[in-house]
Amino acid sequence: MTLPRIVSREEWPAAREELLVREKAATRARDALNADRRRLPMVEIDKEYVFEGGDGKATLPDLFEGRPQLVVYHFMFAPEWDAGCRSCSAFVDQIGHLAHLRARGTEFAVISRAPYTRILPFKARMGWTVPWYSSYDNDFNYDFLASFGTGAGDEGQEPYERPGVSCFLRERERIFHTYSTYERGLDGLGSTTSLLDLTALGRQEEWEKPEGRASALGAPAGSERIRYHDEYED
Repeated sequence: MTLPRIVSREEWPAAREELLVREKAATRARDALNADRRRLPMVEIDKEYVFEGGDGKATLPDLFEGRPQLVVYHFMFAPEWDAGCRSCSAFVDQIGHLAHLRARGTEFAVISRAPYTRILPFKARMGWTVPWYSSYDNDFNYDFLASFGTGAGDEGQEPYERPGVSCFLRERERIFHTYSTYERGLDGLGSTTSLLDLTALGRQEEWEKPEGRASALGAPAGSERIRYHDEYED
């Protein structure tokens, strides 16, 4: 096994400082990329999707739970599988307390093609409380490019699933798709801020570009709203 070279305690700060310069440049580049992501155009969703969840049938607007934004994780769980994908399970394991997302007007949900009767026992086995819905009876996974091979226009294509995240924005009664990413695009995601960075409203901080979205929810800027998770008022 190849290990880092050994230096003295006096030599180490210089090496660390050199790397810090590059880390700060990467942070600035990430901030610029996130701003460009928030400038992406959006597409109105005029198709009706009906999912199956813990409380029965639910439409896409229902998944927002009254909030302006929705982040969906496309969990690989095909209808014929007995259990969900191991990598997707590791992703959901690292999702933090949803109170912090919800305090910034953002709901989180997991969606899979497996029937809810298969999802429910696996969810219980994993001990998860995140909202999870089945898209078994609709084309949601195909329309948002997380499933292939048996949807409309997929004739002759070998069926397969892929993990992904899709973000949606609600403006009164209208729903818009603002962003999606898949596979390696999920690297580094899981924390509250990393998920908010994918959304149209972002972290809702005053320093974020484009301007004017920090106050979109009519509340103080993002970091000023952080509380202990049991202190939030929904």
